[in-house]
Amino acid sequence: MYKANIFITLRPSILDPQGKAVHHALENLGYSTVDRVRMGKYVAMWIDEDSEEAAARVAREASEKLLANTVMEDFSVSLEKVEEATV
Repeated sequence: MYKANIFITLRPSILDPQGKAVHHALENLGYSTVDRVRMGKYVAMWIDEDSEEAAARVAREASEKLLANTVMEDFSVSLEKVEEATV
């Protein structure tokens, strides 16, 4: 079994109003060294496949077909082998 860690972010060319609002709030809290903020999504997915390649394929396909809007968002997948599906 594998745990897929999927990070979904807006493409650099897409405006990120939520990131802009968080950046402004951080400045107001005194974090003047923060240059910019981009917000995104994180998905943890446990995949019961025998090989890393098969698990990566499932995670990629799920991201392309459902989790990410590939017109506006990019995604990255990292896998880790786990013994069982723990929360």
